[in-house]
Amino acid sequence: MLKVGILFGGPSREREISFAGGRTVYDNLNKTLFEPVPIFVDSLRNFVLLNWQHIYKGTIRDFYPPVAFLPDSPHRFQVYLESLGSMDEQTLNRMIATVGQKITLEELPRLIDFAFLTLHGSYGEDGVIQGILQGLGIPYSGSGILPSAIGMNKAFQKRLLSACGRPTPQFITVSRHEWQTRARQDEIFRLAQQLGGDKLVVRPANQGSSIGVSIVDKADKTLFIRAVQKGFFLYSMTKGEWQALSPDGQVACIRNLVDIREGIGLPVLSGRKTIYHPEELMEFIDRYFYEHDKPLLLEGADSESEVVIEEFIEGKEFSCIVVRNTDGRPLALPPTEIIKGGEVYDYRSKYLAGLSRKVTPINLPPEKIENIRKACEELFDFFGFHVYARIDGFIKADGTIYLNDPNTTSGMLPSSFFFHQAAEIGLNPSQFLTYIILTSLEERIRSGAGNIRIVRLREQLSNELILMRSGAKRKRKVAVLLGGISTERHISVESGRNIYEKLASSDKYEPVPVFLTGTLEEHQLYKIPVNILLKDNADDIREKIITFRQHPVLDAIKRAARGITDKYAYESPLFEPIQITYEDLATEVDAVFIALHGRPGEDGRVQSKLDALHVPYNGSGVYSSRITINKFETNQILKQHGFKVAGQTLVLKDDFLRHPQKIIQQVVSKHGFPLIAKPVDEGCSSAVKKIASEEELKYYLLMAFRDASQPDKKLADALKLKPKEEFPQLQTVLVEDFITRGNAKYFMEITCGMLTHMADDGTIQYEVFEPSETLAGGEVLSLEEKFLAGEGQNITPARLGANEEEYRFITSCVKKDLERAAKILHIEGYCRIDAFVRVTKDMQVETIIIEVNSLPGMTPATCIFHQAALSGYTPYAFIDKILEFSFKKHKVEHY
Repeated sequence: MLKVGILFGGPSREREISFAGGRTVYDNLNKTLFEPVPIFVDSLRNFVLLNWQHIYKGTIRDFYPPVAFLPDSPHRFQVYLESLGSMDEQTLNRMIATVGQKITLEELPRLIDFAFLTLHGSYGEDGVIQGILQGLGIPYSGSGILPSAIGMNKAFQKRLLSACGRPTPQFITVSRHEWQTRARQDEIFRLAQQLGGDKLVVRPANQGSSIGVSIVDKADKTLFIRAVQKGFFLYSMTKGEWQALSPDGQVACIRNLVDIREGIGLPVLSGRKTIYHPEELMEFIDRYFYEHDKPLLLEGADSESEVVIEEFIEGKEFSCIVVRNTDGRPLALPPTEIIKGGEVYDYRSKYLAGLSRKVTPINLPPEKIENIRKACEELFDFFGFHVYARIDGFIKADGTIYLNDPNTTSGMLPSSFFFHQAAEIGLNPSQFLTYIILTSLEERIRSGAGNIRIVRLREQLSNELILMRSGAKRKRKVAVLLGGISTERHISVESGRNIYEKLASSDKYEPVPVFLTGTLEEHQLYKIPVNILLKDNADDIREKIITFRQHPVLDAIKRAARGITDKYAYESPLFEPIQITYEDLATEVDAVFIALHGRPGEDGRVQSKLDALHVPYNGSGVYSSRITINKFETNQILKQHGFKVAGQTLVLKDDFLRHPQKIIQQVVSKHGFPLIAKPVDEGCSSAVKKIASEEELKYYLLMAFRDASQPDKKLADALKLKPKEEFPQLQTVLVEDFITRGNAKYFMEITCGMLTHMADDGTIQYEVFEPSETLAGGEVLSLEEKFLAGEGQNITPARLGANEEEYRFITSCVKKDLERAAKILHIEGYCRIDAFVRVTKDMQVETIIIEVNSLPGMTPATCIFHQAALSGYTPYAFIDKILEFSFKKHKVEHY
């Protein structure tokens, strides 16, 4: 079995995507063939053999630096290692030892046979790590040193493409030194105005994930200067701008400013002053504007040396994965069209489910698609790429193709282009990773970077692959039910994909993805192939099912890729959706894993249909599901059993429309301000808002009770909704008291998962996990903080208590409360409960329950996996326990 070292994290601004991609590879590696070895590279380039539990944290900041090493932060800023400033080696080693084992480069060859690189940006894609590994004699994934260096620098790429006569947007490059010579800025602006088109794209030369990219009107000098500064990670502000912000506004400004993706990051430079921590930065800005009236210029220490300014190409945007075929020639997979609104395709749009759409293949005539593929294959050879590359570009209406951003390391999130396009030829993520590893071994040998050890590794893996294919055993079939019709449908797809991938890489289960659509009363079920499963969001999946047709280009690519699929696909892949019934499910699968969120998955409807057919399923039964879907009913039942809950009021649509002012006055009189408004039966932070005034409450209720399906723009602006943020139409709004600290010694919002076990006599035992502390950047926990890679922070276990003794006492009280609530609500299988915890000075513990999720989110980095890991369960083991409980429960109930 090959030991595959997965290198992830790193010093670049893309470290969170790298971290999430490393987790994807760790989970999806075929455990029959490979032993995954997680090697975390921190932002100071230390190598850490990471304890596996930390792989399932939501962000790097959730575990590193460890909480015990963080300085006090009154504003609860979230920081990376570099914010700790200089640190002696002994302290650094002590810190690393809390999350894993520090290793030297010389130790790598005895720890791993192969390095799978998911590092992005500097030190990952620029040839540096490739050179280090080559010197150590360790084979690695992807391209070698020179093509990696070329693929990293966008300015050099453009100069090379232009020199060779390939279609390239008109562009200029600007060095940091040139830009900081203020006399040159007017000249640079004049040169930029001479470029073609009406708009300009400004981008850093050495960043990925759309970090630092802006699209500006080329006639707007103010926006142009701001865009170039963003590209260089510079930020300027005036005294008036800073002092016009409220205290909360200043905190939000600092939080955005130090964001490594959208801001300038940390450390920050001002002249000769280096600032490491956000709290220190706030104090510095206050002091600076107390002493000076002139503008303040701040620079990110992780800066950019060169910015590319180019004409904006009006055309279809696409991305294409090119792989090395079994005959040694490049093979372009079907190019994907990126469909977005007028906004920049930024970090949020790329990685948060539901904000952009990917159409594969691009919506063009077959001959134009083939032209794109041919151009990408030629560029792959031109730059000398190895194994695979992702090539981005545009095609204009006249057919001109611009290839503007070849990448030697693609993002490896579950729905990324990397897996998305491989699925079109019939490879699931686990199979595609096997292809990448074996092809990389062959590439190292072919390019002369191999040795006898690498030759033997290739032979060993080839033989094990043949044996595995010939010795396949019967597995339990599990239908993974995902999608749905609620505002939580996109997160349901993320959860379902994660469940599918965990089961697909096991030797026990055979997952079958099933998409649910239709209405609350009439469910339509479709068994879907992996290429549809990996579409970007639920709406894309539904559209693909409804409009499905065999695309001639896809057929041609499948034929060209037959050598790959015959070797790596273990069974004949499904290539078209098939509509089925619940009755069909009962005959085809051994169990159903419901990965639906909201209605109809969490309200008992699906459970009722499966019960009627005696099909085992995860989670609670009909009775409990019908209660817990409703936050008002759940809390009222708990209140009757002595639980402390937030004060609640239900606002009905008809009542509000008849007497709007009366209803508002009643709500304000009971709850005061601030208050929380939310749907009574939606989750995932959908439409949860902190309301601070009567006007804001009126806007919220008008938005919730609107007749049109799309949000009203004026109301959306008034409520500060983000682009494409969904806001459901409601019949009922739940208003709750805003829970505050009061005089408590400790106060925090927590989320806590649990797992149930069935004894031989049929009794249910509850295993309550350690609670997580949820840190919201704003007034309430946002969708991004829950599900966007690198956003938000969850600390597990929660910081309840000043020492171990206090922690154990407080959490034992909280766990007892949560277990009692679960028993009252007849929770089965597993659940997640959100609550506030208040601890008085005399150590009285209050657990104020907010909501109970009977089918909690199961996305790759969700809190429940962090908590399960502390109890010794890998995500797969946790899912396995949930399924085993469903089989036992089914046997008890029906036999």
